[in-house]
Amino acid sequence: MSLLNLVIEHSLQVMTWTGTFIPFERWRLLIGILLVLVIILWYLVNFKRANARNTFVAETRHELTSNTSGHLHLLTYNIAGLPELISSAKTPRAQSIRTIGLKMDRFDLVNVQEDFNYNTDLYQFNQHPFRTDTKGKVPFGDGLNTLSRYPILELQRIPWQHCSGSDCLTPKGFAYMRVQLAKDVSIDVYNIHATAHTSRAAVQARRNNMKQLAEYIRAKSEDRAILVMGDFNAHYAFVGDSLHEFKHQTKTVDPWVDIFLSGKIPEPYADFMIPHKLELTADMESIDKILYRHGKDIRLHPKSYCIEDELFSTDAGEHLSDHLAVSLQLDWEYIKGI
Repeated sequence: MSLLNLVIEHSLQVMTWTGTFIPFERWRLLIGILLVLVIILWYLVNFKRANARNTFVAETRHELTSNTSGHLHLLTYNIAGLPELISSAKTPRAQSIRTIGLKMDRFDLVNVQEDFNYNTDLYQFNQHPFRTDTKGKVPFGDGLNTLSRYPILELQRIPWQHCSGSDCLTPKGFAYMRVQLAKDVSIDVYNIHATAHTSRAAVQARRNNMKQLAEYIRAKSEDRAILVMGDFNAHYAFVGDSLHEFKHQTKTVDPWVDIFLSGKIPEPYADFMIPHKLELTADMESIDKILYRHGKDIRLHPKSYCIEDELFSTDAGEHLSDHLAVSLQLDWEYIKGI
């Protein structure tokens, strides 16, 4: 018996006790309307709360230095934070994401994607002093959050204008942040989760995603140093993806290309086979990427690139997500007056 029928049966009993009688069909209609109104009210309240969560949280005060150079250890990781019943990750989600949050402490700046239903677990043991406030669970959140050792001065969440299939069920998109590295030094950071899958509609939506992001970068971060870190769901060699165009428009550099391919970007070809996400090695292209660009007064110097498969695995060797985390170490240099 449905919940609605149980409510109606109980209500009819109450009506009998009070001597009041309303025809069954009319009562069913009234209860149905009431339930619909409750659901709509719940949705609107949570939607408002979710969209209000464009702020960031800081748990400790941070004293900025006057440094003109420094080092950053970066990480991007799709943590598979969908509800466990629909997640493709193999390990228990709450426990795994608590472990992920703890292991992230060694990185200076972390972008995560699919941080939907287990954000409390992710932050529970994590010690980063600056962490973005989650936008909410499925279907309200975008799954994008950032954990940082450095102050986050500004945060904007921008949903994609185009989507496809199941990706339309949440407001996926990208997040923009301005992160302050020292008293006179800041960098613009983008966290991205592009449309997935390889159908014609998905590929076109992803191309539109990259175009939208490139236009935003041009308007928001002109002449500024930037980091673009996240799940691009795209490969240089996949016909239809537009990473070459995106890099040209934004003047970004892919350190993986420089380090492992001597700067030569792979060209698209028809029979390209997408590698399994959990079988990647450092010399294989990942859909999870970290791109960078120099600014008018900041120079970025990559030092090492790594697939963090061992770090984010259980003692038994099981991966904590259905993606492999990607890290990059780089030095930054502030050159005043350029």
